[in-house]
Amino acid sequence: MSKVLLVHAKGGPPLGHVLSRAAARAEVHLLALSALPPTVASSARELCAAVVTPTDAHRSDLVSLIVSQAKAVGADAVLTFSEYAVVAVAEACEELGLAGAGAAAALSRDKRLMRRTWQQHGLPQPEFRPVASEADLHSAADHLPFPLLLKAAWSAGSTAHQIIRSPHEVSAAWRRSGEVMAESAQLGYAELHVAEADADFVVEQIVTGAASDWFDEPGWGDYVSVEGVVADGAFRPVCLSGRMPTVEPFTERACITPALLSQDAQDRIVALARQSVDALGLRDCGTHTEIKLGADGGMWLIETAARFGGAMTVPQVEEVFGLDLIGMLVDHLLDRPVEWPEQALTPAQARGAAGSLVVLAVDGKGEAWQDRKVWDFSAVAADVPLSPGSELSVVAESSLADGSIVPVYDPAAGANTMAALCLLSATDPRTVLRDFETLVDALPRVLPAARPEEVSR
Repeated sequence: MSKVLLVHAKGGPPLGHVLSRAAARAEVHLLALSALPPTVASSARELCAAVVTPTDAHRSDLVSLIVSQAKAVGADAVLTFSEYAVVAVAEACEELGLAGAGAAAALSRDKRLMRRTWQQHGLPQPEFRPVASEADLHSAADHLPFPLLLKAAWSAGSTAHQIIRSPHEVSAAWRRSGEVMAESAQLGYAELHVAEADADFVVEQIVTGAASDWFDEPGWGDYVSVEGVVADGAFRPVCLSGRMPTVEPFTERACITPALLSQDAQDRIVALARQSVDALGLRDCGTHTEIKLGADGGMWLIETAARFGGAMTVPQVEEVFGLDLIGMLVDHLLDRPVEWPEQALTPAQARGAAGSLVVLAVDGKGEAWQDRKVWDFSAVAADVPLSPGSELSVVAESSLADGSIVPVYDPAAGANTMAALCLLSATDPRTVLRDFETLVDALPRVLPAARPEEVSR
């Protein structure tokens, strides 16, 4: 049986989903760079031939660690679904002579390199400047139109995003972003391979989206993602996922598969996604490309990752279109034949719809909840009215335990302050969107109030 070394770190699809699909295709050896979620720790040891947790000393040269572990188990493929390990795994695959994202993987991880590459190819994106110091940020602010968005170059999940509306906000934004990156590293949400990556930033113009020019009804966000794969250097789009509007500054609230777009709109979006992926020169990996939708058909590239979308994107695609992306990628890396879709699948080909909602202590208007609440999924399931046929569940490994205090939403920390991740299955994308709106509005009403002594702990 073929052997696969799976490098686990924070982020990506739920580990339980990944392991069950990968183990069905190969003997899985798990290299755990992050602690296994308690809800899947026991099943991981049943599904994997071995689970290795390296010491801190061995992590100092991550590529060498991955290479040595792959050789020790005789791995026929090495892969990861974590943003933070993508570059290290790609470099290890190069050294091992195995299929992987390729030498250009860093272009899909470092937002400065990504934007420079797209700039060289003349692709539409916000105007930007790389910044490595407060002085750099002040200089960039002198040349870019306000408002601006400061991003950590190696972050994920909207971590350390800061909106800068005027020159006098520059210094405070720089300090806060640095603090958040340090806090994220303590939580394990940080680049694992590149030294001092938390010091690298990019600042860019905030472009204005126009969801109403793309969607026939209100409620949709002004950006989408194109889920896909690169196989032997050729981009293969799979489908599009839509969004609810983000929470300020740009924290994602919900992802809905499929995106309810016309065929013409989907074709134009996929064409731009293809250009973005081709420009980066990726070879064998999943892809997740986010695109901002503007007025009169205008579009801007937000980012492309050399891995599948995180949270529940992959399970949503499997539920809606019947495609096991994890298993298919494992097969491809093992040089087995795989039938990827000929073109991006559409809502007409979907079997219903699915969406994932990040539970944040923010209402539908983006305002913070007035009171602290206790997370209790049973109360949510019992008291939130959903559409006929809709089914709501909680993703346990990505959620706080029932009885936990819901964190106060911190705009700079983004998804780091989430309480839970919920999955909704429904008859169509429109129903998912409406049920999520209902859920967001109902959460501060149905969740139990936290007692003062609980909040002060």
